[in-house]
Amino acid sequence: MGKDRSGGAGDPARTLELLWREPAGPAPAERAPGRRGPRQGLSVDAVVDAATELADAEGLDALTMRALAQRLGVTPMTLYTYVPGKAELLDLMLDQAYRRMARRATGPGDPWRQRVTRVAEDNRDLLARHPWVTELAVTRPPMGPGVIDKYAHELAAFDGIGLPDLEMDAALTHLLSFVHAAVRAAAQAAEHNRRLSDEDWWTATAPVLRRVVKSENHPLASRVGTAAGAYNPQFAWEFGLRCVLDGIASRLPRE
Repeated sequence: MGKDRSGGAGDPARTLELLWREPAGPAPAERAPGRRGPRQGLSVDAVVDAATELADAEGLDALTMRALAQRLGVTPMTLYTYVPGKAELLDLMLDQAYRRMARRATGPGDPWRQRVTRVAEDNRDLLARHPWVTELAVTRPPMGPGVIDKYAHELAAFDGIGLPDLEMDAALTHLLSFVHAAVRAAAQAAEHNRRLSDEDWWTATAPVLRRVVKSENHPLASRVGTAAGAYNPQFAWEFGLRCVLDGIASRLPRE
């Protein structure tokens, strides 16, 4: 399926019909005699479920129409009866992931920082279940029921705190951008550790670094780097989220 992973890249009208499960053209019962229709027992939802399972297990690089067809026990051409192509399939997968994600309360009643933190944590949990979501460009997200419900739910965390509408949208976008970046960095760190642990990496590199890098030439970097040590995803998450929340707070009206 190549490397094109941009959301909203397919036929917009057909994608919307699929996202909302609107029929396109005549129903199977109305087809002319002898014309091939969808395979009995298969559906758009079944195709999307199988594609999601494949991407969850092996990543987007493994998600090809041929591999998906093999998983479903059909020919690749059969899949095109349900999904026009790669771009539409990715949109369907993303919308379904958003539609099924767990969402905690974001409405009035709790402090706004707590509500916004829930949005961040729920999205981090979603990306832990579906790491491939971070690889999709969603500047033009699929306008399906999952995307719209998620947007409305998450905006509620910012409602009534004093931001104008445009800044509410920008604050949510900024928060989700932080979540995606933090999750990707944590995943990369975990992958590096699977290949070679931080301890083993330092053991291998420290003798060379002591020879070629003189701490007196870079006192600030030496001091801070020693204090920081290896990358800590949890500390980076907590510090980064605190910065995001403080930045939003700086935009609120002073009481």
